[in-house]
Amino acid sequence: MSEKNQISRRDILKLGSAGALGVAGSYFINNLAPFTTSVKAQSHNQKHSNMDHSQMMGDVTKTTGYKMAKKLLTEFDYGKVTKLPNGQTLREYEVVAMDKEIEIAKGIKFPGWTYNGTIPGPTFRCTEGDLLRFHFINKGSHPHSIHFHGIHPPEMDGIAPISPGQKFTYEFEAKPYGMQIYHCHVLPLARHIHKGLYGNFIIDPKTPRKPALELNMVMNGFDLDLDGENDFYTVNGYAFAFMNHPIKVKKDQLIRIYLSNLTEFDLINSFHLHANYFTYYPTGRSDNPSQFTDTIMQCQGERGILEVSFPYKGKYMFHAHVSEFAELGWMGFFEVE
Repeated sequence: MSEKNQISRRDILKLGSAGALGVAGSYFINNLAPFTTSVKAQSHNQKHSNMDHSQMMGDVTKTTGYKMAKKLLTEFDYGKVTKLPNGQTLREYEVVAMDKEIEIAKGIKFPGWTYNGTIPGPTFRCTEGDLLRFHFINKGSHPHSIHFHGIHPPEMDGIAPISPGQKFTYEFEAKPYGMQIYHCHVLPLARHIHKGLYGNFIIDPKTPRKPALELNMVMNGFDLDLDGENDFYTVNGYAFAFMNHPIKVKKDQLIRIYLSNLTEFDLINSFHLHANYFTYYPTGRSDNPSQFTDTIMQCQGERGILEVSFPYKGKYMFHAHVSEFAELGWMGFFEVE
């Protein structure tokens, strides 16, 4: 469907199931939304479908969107590594901005602006003190840049637009260690971030963290009809990616989640875990967690590290603790074996 003719998933929730059938037809019922036929009245005469957690999406394992979300969950880009004469590690990365349609739900495409063809972009990873070179090529249709959070010279701050067809190399030393992010910083910022130009950027401490199963999660949203309100919310770019196909972990295994919020058009996003608590390290800097909890909030650009282990076998749900975000795609399961 074209951007002009796409039907808002938010509209479907507002109209309820009867309106959904009238507006979107059986296409959405069969292929997109695990919502029920029951509705309840809300303020401003809006009606929202109640989410039935037993009704989930069907088999999405063959969709490109699910494959991308699953790959981004555990894949880290350490760059091309070279040892310099002074003993310092040099890491070089190639980053290409390109326009690309991204599947964000079963059968639904989003006309994105991407780094290396995915939303979110690759998770770049290094160690504090490494020399980093990001060779940026803009093959998109608009000026773009890469702004890295962290400490670096102002001329490497990524606020200068790189025109289509042009190149630029960002070079700086990786510091400080912790959980960072990167994103395009070309005006209008809301447009460039919402369209998909962002990702996680992890700087590991020189003394490695204790072993764990490490997972990468970027919270984001997608506005299909360009009205400034998101119609889908996801982790790693695909709605309900880990509902029917949970993230499998082992009982008592330490799980480390690198979590960030790059959602546009909403003030905050959140992460809630069922039937368990986790420790939370804001920006991944402190040796001591700031919270032992089951829910945290992040504004746009905020990030942190969650560490958790599961004492019992079974399925543990996780989702945004804003009901609309959860119903529009931001929920999944851990399956403990």
